[in-house]
Amino acid sequence: MILHARVLRNPSNAELAAPAGLPAPSSSPVRCDLLVVGSGPGGMSAAVYGASEGLRSMVLDGTATGGQAGTSARIENYLGFPSGISGAELAERAMLQARKFGAEFVVPAEAASIEKDGGQYLVRLADGSPVTATSVVIATGARYRRLDVPQLDHFEKMSVYYAASQAEALLCAGDPVAVVGGGNSAGQAAVFLSRHAAQVTLIVREHDLSENMSRYLIDQLERIPNVRIMLVAEVRELLGDDTLEAVAVADGRTGERSVLPARALFVFIGVRPCSGWLGGLVDLDARGFVRTGQDTGSSALETSRPGIFAVGDVRSGSAKRVAAAVGEGAMAIRLAFERTRPG
Repeated sequence: MILHARVLRNPSNAELAAPAGLPAPSSSPVRCDLLVVGSGPGGMSAAVYGASEGLRSMVLDGTATGGQAGTSARIENYLGFPSGISGAELAERAMLQARKFGAEFVVPAEAASIEKDGGQYLVRLADGSPVTATSVVIATGARYRRLDVPQLDHFEKMSVYYAASQAEALLCAGDPVAVVGGGNSAGQAAVFLSRHAAQVTLIVREHDLSENMSRYLIDQLERIPNVRIMLVAEVRELLGDDTLEAVAVADGRTGERSVLPARALFVFIGVRPCSGWLGGLVDLDARGFVRTGQDTGSSALETSRPGIFAVGDVRSGSAKRVAAAVGEGAMAIRLAFERTRPG
């Protein structure tokens, strides 16, 4: 990549941000009352409430603000938005609100490790920069799971997507597409893409959509004429030369294989928690999600370490809903405030 006459070869987010003029932490220690790691709905909520309570608050994110919710084309069941709101717009509004109260955002800045430092916690970033905080809110969310099919790496470059925004919709306008997943993210993507694509096939592993999808989305999908729902089905092969042309799908009951035209594949099959950077400092469950509350003998959203809280998708037992993450972010600050009260 060439940026301002400088050649960048496979740059990291931080290396890309520097010549673009985006801020990055300094090499000297940065201290704050509240450090929020991750800027999805839970992290944004923690930043807004923390900063509004007078805590010196800093938000880190290794990629961009908004988290997984930021890639949603439209969130229609979030309180106060009867017409829905895109994930990107919700993230932008939340960031403006947090900044209004004095919260500082550092993006991209990826947390690499955390350790106890006296009565505080020291978080080191991927570039070695240190940040010290009295309380830490873990809001790192989770990363998308990938399909275990041949040639995925090849087609990911131009035909496989993990978000369904306006940009992706324009790329596949008038073409048949396939959406894999049985949760709300997959349902929202199918509804949105049906307005642009010629045909949308929703491929679901479960026997019933109601197992993981909200009723309002199921009702919408069943009324859209160009949406086809395939239950108990799995993608087994991606077909095409330079770009995707079709997907091979196997029926989980009969084993019968069918080939469906698809110029784009949208994958929403769950997530893996972004908790590797914690290095064993706090207790995790068997799947790597952060344990909180009664699971650790702590109160509510607190982890096994006093002063460290977990909210949103990274937390074990979370509801995996935007509104729930926002509520958790606010609640975590109430608990943290007693520990980090200014003065």
